[in-house]
Amino acid sequence: MELLRVSLLCWGLVLFGGVLLWEEAEASILKLKRLCKFCDVRATNCNGKGTCKVGCEITSICPHDNDVCVSIWRKKDDNVTFDTVCHNPAQKLYGLVLEDYNNSECQMKERHGMGSQFFICSCSEDECNEHISFNANMDSQVIAVILVSLVPLLVMAVVVITSFYCYRVYRQRQAHSRRKKGSPLDFSDAHAIIIDDEGSDSSSTHANNLNHNTELLPIELDVQVGKGRFAEVYKAKLKQGSSVSEEQGFETVAIKIFAYEEYASWKNEKDIFSDADLRHENVLHFLTAEERKAQRQYWLITAYQPRGNLQEYLTRHVIDWADLWTLGSSLSRGVAHLHSDHTSCGRYKVPIAHRDIKSSNILVKSDLTCCLCDFGLALRLDNTLSVDELANSGQVGTARYMAPEVLESRINLENIESFKQADVYSMALVLWEIISRCSAIGEVKEYEPPFGNLREHPCVESMKDSVLRDRGRPEIPNSWINHSGIQTVCASIEDCWDHDPEARLTAQCVAERFDDMEYLDKLSERSDSEEKIPEEICVVDEK
Repeated sequence: MELLRVSLLCWGLVLFGGVLLWEEAEASILKLKRLCKFCDVRATNCNGKGTCKVGCEITSICPHDNDVCVSIWRKKDDNVTFDTVCHNPAQKLYGLVLEDYNNSECQMKERHGMGSQFFICSCSEDECNEHISFNANMDSQVIAVILVSLVPLLVMAVVVITSFYCYRVYRQRQAHSRRKKGSPLDFSDAHAIIIDDEGSDSSSTHANNLNHNTELLPIELDVQVGKGRFAEVYKAKLKQGSSVSEEQGFETVAIKIFAYEEYASWKNEKDIFSDADLRHENVLHFLTAEERKAQRQYWLITAYQPRGNLQEYLTRHVIDWADLWTLGSSLSRGVAHLHSDHTSCGRYKVPIAHRDIKSSNILVKSDLTCCLCDFGLALRLDNTLSVDELANSGQVGTARYMAPEVLESRINLENIESFKQADVYSMALVLWEIISRCSAIGEVKEYEPPFGNLREHPCVESMKDSVLRDRGRPEIPNSWINHSGIQTVCASIEDCWDHDPEARLTAQCVAERFDDMEYLDKLSERSDSEEKIPEEICVVDEK
């Protein structure tokens, strides 16, 4: 009996161990099964963009060892649904072969021909079909279409750039060969592009197309004709042909020479002049800029105006009403062009504030019209400039001609029109100078600058006392307004030097007033001539 009990105990242990082994094996087999979100078709608010959560609360053990997790997104009309299942990738699902099931994430791909908008993804990690992504929807065919579309455009761009480069090289070589043969330089209105030392394009009216990085123009300085804070101006001769001697073959130009230390001023003026849209009959004609390393100098080469600047001209000459109109109207047109945001043909341009308008910075051309020069302090009023960048431009200009808000450093940096308004104030003082030397006002005194009671070069503090504290302006005597035209100009001047910048006229408005005066003068002349005809007939009849 004891032997039987021991035998039964042994068999029980064997059976118990077998059961444990079977349970462990079964558990290990179960661990190999995939866990996936497994729900019937469910409505969703996922819009098919970015990443979404399927919103299925049921996690299922896939029945087959090779099963993977699958998510399906459908949209038909306003009905949007998710479908999550386990599926064997060896078999088709809805007639589709699962291609991306080895991924650890569920990346949606659109499949067409399913009767609705249909996206499907598959993956091989537990519950990987819970979070799906639509970021990789663009398939290789779409990418191929884009590449095929872009290639012709890239080829065309390369062809155009290469053609332009070859044309430029050809023109430069042609110009160089002409120069060696002694052919004259062309100062026509054609525009040439000269590459400066920083690689930027500088538009110039000097049409010889020379590369001034390597070859400087043959220039012979003559006499000094002016001197400013930053540079000296010389009359010079530009030799057009090496075989020509003495005066023959030379073109007279003006050279503004900056020392190496004044590079910033030279560069600013060069950059202003290099804007092709600056070109105007009442702006100094710019030819080109050069760096003269041997002399440690920077040069600006411009047209030469033998009459000199307006201050010198008024000092030496008394003008009549016609001269006054010519000088004043051309000055206002030049300032209006600087301030304008479009060219005469309607193309957009960046407005420019001169910031140092005075009679010595205005040249008188041979036809007695004015042209603006000296843009060393000029500022391009680009809309992209920040308030800090405008503030860093500082209090600049000549104290005698500074507007009240500039004198007290309270210019409105939030509005770029403020810089134009300061220019208009300075222009008003120049117009006053012109009137003061006109015979139409009666007795003409010796030339005197605005605020002539102050010393020759008044400081900012002196001008503050006169302009801000005393609200002083140059005197306009009653005798000046006896002439109707001068009366109109004086009214414009008073509007332009108003203490409130917002109340001042624009330069364009002043130019239009000058044009209106010309029209009225012509009407008056026509009326006078018509009245004289019957008088002459009457005299003849009396005889």
